[in-house]
Amino acid sequence: MEEGLLVLSRAAVLVIDGMALAIVAFGSAQAFFAVVRLLVSQSTEEERQKIWLRYARWLVAGLTFQLAADIIETANATSWEAIARLGSIAAIRTFLNYFLERDMAETRTREEETKVAARAPNAHHREVGVDHA
Repeated sequence: MEEGLLVLSRAAVLVIDGMALAIVAFGSAQAFFAVVRLLVSQSTEEERQKIWLRYARWLVAGLTFQLAADIIETANATSWEAIARLGSIAAIRTFLNYFLERDMAETRTREEETKVAARAPNAHHREVGVDHA
């Protein structure tokens, strides 16, 4: 029974790591082509931020899958050295995930502030009867 669970968990780790690889590769390719499009056309800061935010979401998703694989792999670790190695990898991935999430939140906040600022003058002019149409 124990051997069967070990085989199953190793297979699960392999599959989940493959999923993480696919997610990161797809997100990287998508970001690359988006950046290439920006290089050949006029782009705004908002467009560049959207590309970064979309890419960061893919990276966070990939890191989350890798952390899941690390958790399963830790159950299979047979030595303290292996557990320490896996723990270090998990800590690094968690650290990266935290900062990516923080950057994404800051970008969303800036986008919302920009939208509010853009709407504010128009709302004021409508109140006083000025029409921009």
